[in-house]
Amino acid sequence: MKRLETVPALLAVTFLSLALFSGCGGPKPASEAGDGAVPSGLTEYMPEAAPEQGDWLLLRLPTEMPHLNPLTSTDYYSGKVLDYIFDGMLIRNPVTLEMEPWVAESYEVSEDHLVYTFHLRKDVVFSDGAPLTAQDVKFTFDRLKDPAVDAPHLRNYIADITSVEVVDDYTVRFTCDKPYYLHAVVIGGMYIIPKHIYGVGDFNNHPNNRAPVGSGLYVLESWATGREVVLSRNTRFWGAAEKGLPHFDKIKFIAITDDNAAFQVLARGDMDAMRLLPEDWVRRANTPKFTERFNRFTTGRPAFNYIGWNTRKPQFSDRETRRALAMLMNRNQIITEIYQGLAMPVVAGFMPGTPENNGSLVPISFDPAGAAALLGQAGWLDSNGDGTLDRDGTEFRFDAFITNQNPVAEKILTLYKEELARAGIELVIRPMEWASLLDRVDKRDFDVILMAWMMTPDPDPYQIWHSSQAEKGSNYVGFVNEEADRLVEAARVSFDRNERIRLYHRFQEILYGEQPYLFMMAPKELMAVDKRIQGIRGHLFGMEEREWFAPRALQRYGG
Repeated sequence: MKRLETVPALLAVTFLSLALFSGCGGPKPASEAGDGAVPSGLTEYMPEAAPEQGDWLLLRLPTEMPHLNPLTSTDYYSGKVLDYIFDGMLIRNPVTLEMEPWVAESYEVSEDHLVYTFHLRKDVVFSDGAPLTAQDVKFTFDRLKDPAVDAPHLRNYIADITSVEVVDDYTVRFTCDKPYYLHAVVIGGMYIIPKHIYGVGDFNNHPNNRAPVGSGLYVLESWATGREVVLSRNTRFWGAAEKGLPHFDKIKFIAITDDNAAFQVLARGDMDAMRLLPEDWVRRANTPKFTERFNRFTTGRPAFNYIGWNTRKPQFSDRETRRALAMLMNRNQIITEIYQGLAMPVVAGFMPGTPENNGSLVPISFDPAGAAALLGQAGWLDSNGDGTLDRDGTEFRFDAFITNQNPVAEKILTLYKEELARAGIELVIRPMEWASLLDRVDKRDFDVILMAWMMTPDPDPYQIWHSSQAEKGSNYVGFVNEEADRLVEAARVSFDRNERIRLYHRFQEILYGEQPYLFMMAPKELMAVDKRIQGIRGHLFGMEEREWFAPRALQRYGG
């Protein structure tokens, strides 16, 4: 499953996992240093030190999530908190990327890939003490399949599940009407919610959306809107002795929307870790005083940002216009001047460097002359000589919506706006609150959005690109293409990765030709973490904060 992000995209994988360590290690240089004068960072710090328990971890919350419900929340920020509160039956190992037993101690798959049977542990309880049973698993998926529940972004992943059967209190069986290569990942990774709590009342507006109850490492201790979200150790966590988790007594997410203010809080030591803007990476975070206290990490990041055209709007309904708009973005300038060289262009939404990414496609070059010619072919002319292109009596103007806490997005659009103006196109930048932006996106009430997607180890473009998701789902831009539908449907039922790669490569050729997104870039992860925090590793799909800990000698908070 994919979650929306603001830009610059923050990093997470939908299914997080853990690792246990022994021995000691030390800092190592990044394998991928910055370009030219851009200083490099670490990829790990004391990764094999023996974890110790205690202390608090203080992190930043750049924007407020609308609510906390594992089934209806769609944004990255809620997902980041929910990851600590809820459990799935399986969990992804961040090193191997394989799904491993978690709440389920084992599972079986029929030879035809249509029946999945999960055997649950008998010692798992929710944080209120109620046991987690097969009834809770069935309830979770029944709610997901209920069309009245606001979960279309997840429902597309379980569309093939025809029944969820409680075999006994700790055995649950899923039957599907067609194979899907991600069924085990989707079923096993779905967070399980307690029936006795969420089974009463209006699910979409449930009071526990502000007070979630799960079986995970932490419980929600408090949520002061606009100030902080505090998680405290779940004293009933089933795996505390076996897994040695959680390491921290509390995790505090400090709500600071302004990047400059957040950096100041970090620099004075009132926060332990924060993602950095590229310009801060090369300037304010590169001073001896800062680096004396903080380690800095430069790692890959499985996320890309994009400009999404609402193809239902007349000005974005033809691919010639969309391609011309792509030719008016100077990506090299943005990468150099805004990202300080710490980003790479993306072509069609797959993670660069992976086999699924079609490497034969090259980013569309900045070409104002070519764009002008293409716009002319599409019927855009300055017929009244006012300097703005028009077609069918309508001038080429549009609004681009971004979050109001995102200076990088605003800088990107400001550069882009200048190029568009030179081409006779007017762009108006419309910053707004994150929750309001999500609401507009859900309602398809926008011309253009600048956002980002996380990429997962098992790419499935269905959620974002299948035509069935255009009216209510994550295909916000309204992309409809019969061949693309056939390709992503065929990939879903193929258990041969090479076959899926072939299908995805053709699928990306279609996206490349149609340009429903202006695919921009995949920025690198730039993190600053207080040196008291150890056990840090840069995995292929991101850093895993569950591995982090503070040695007792360096702990600051708590008893």
